[in-house]
Amino acid sequence: MIDNCCEAGGAGKKYIVVLGDGMADEPVEALGGRTPLEAANTPHMDDLAGKGELGLAKTVPDGMRPGSDVANLAVLGYDPRKSYSGRSPLEALSIGVPMSDDDVVFRCNLVTLSEGGVPYEERVIIDHSAGEITTEEADQLMDAIRARFDSDKYRFYTGTSYRHITVWHSGEVLDMCPPHDHLDCVIGDYLPRHPDFLSMMKESYDILNDHPINQKRAAAGKRKANSLWFWGAGTRPSLENFTAMTGKRGAMISAVDLLKGIATGAGMKVVAVEGADGTLDTNYEGKAHAAVKTLLEDGCDVVYIHIEAPDEMGHQGSAERKIKAIENVDSRVLAVVKREMDASGVPYRILLMPDHPTPISKRTHTSDPVPYVLYDSTRERRMISKYSERDAAATGNYEPFGYKLMARLLEEQ
Repeated sequence: MIDNCCEAGGAGKKYIVVLGDGMADEPVEALGGRTPLEAANTPHMDDLAGKGELGLAKTVPDGMRPGSDVANLAVLGYDPRKSYSGRSPLEALSIGVPMSDDDVVFRCNLVTLSEGGVPYEERVIIDHSAGEITTEEADQLMDAIRARFDSDKYRFYTGTSYRHITVWHSGEVLDMCPPHDHLDCVIGDYLPRHPDFLSMMKESYDILNDHPINQKRAAAGKRKANSLWFWGAGTRPSLENFTAMTGKRGAMISAVDLLKGIATGAGMKVVAVEGADGTLDTNYEGKAHAAVKTLLEDGCDVVYIHIEAPDEMGHQGSAERKIKAIENVDSRVLAVVKREMDASGVPYRILLMPDHPTPISKRTHTSDPVPYVLYDSTRERRMISKYSERDAAATGNYEPFGYKLMARLLEEQ
């Protein structure tokens, strides 16, 4: 068995993935027909685009849902068609949920539904993240859910913020609608058909809507987390060990259980960063400094820095906040990493890209190709470019199998 911790003393070239979740987009009328990447001030991304290889890559295979699970597996070098067994089991790995071979695991969101005297089916889904509720608040709500629904058949586990886990022992994989795909919609057509899950969702509203935590949130002008929403079913994953696959020791830096779960399943080191919470106000610099330390002091060869904020702002439909998130990735992550690596004198390569687009106009993920940059500190070009979807397409560089980019990042030159 290969240890998932990096050992001190790693030498040679280092490899860095800077992954801005959902950064890619479509032209926005309010931005003069520009995308958020085009509108953002990103001098460090642009510098990399001009000194490295800029192009487009398809991270979501045809016929697969454009989720962060599928797309990030591809960026890590795994062919999703061969390695994907569902989103929720990957998240469950991160929080230590026990899983048997016949268990089926579901994501269990805490969402915000509209109120008023209407049947549950006629409510509208307002927010898939319940206003990015804190984990501490969510855990108290999940305690109420566990008190009512935990049984030999179903078990509920607290994750992070609005993202939680349900395990159905000896269950079956059910196709359920992701809540972020149906924001501002009446929910009736998107509810599960299985009677147990439908019943639990309906009853959860009665349990949660007037819970003291939600009363406090409403009094403070925050959105209530007033219903469960099940989706993302899957079975226990089996990923090839990252080191065995690549010959490199890898580490993951992310605030999101999904990414930490993928890393756990792949035998990568999971690096915790205080204040990293997946929001617009996450600890960007902390992630950057931790990445450099992981490479230069802890002996890892590859570090994957995942930043969730652009995706969340895309789901919120806020071009202004998405631009801010992208600029934070540029100035507070990429700039810091590049400056510290340059100062170290250690040669390195960077792969900069999103996992998938999260267009402002759609407020959900799409399968369109995303712009990537492959940069080598020892083989710089000197061109003027902008890191954007349009500029990447203009190069003619296209990788139809996004999972091959990792091998290209790691190839010896």
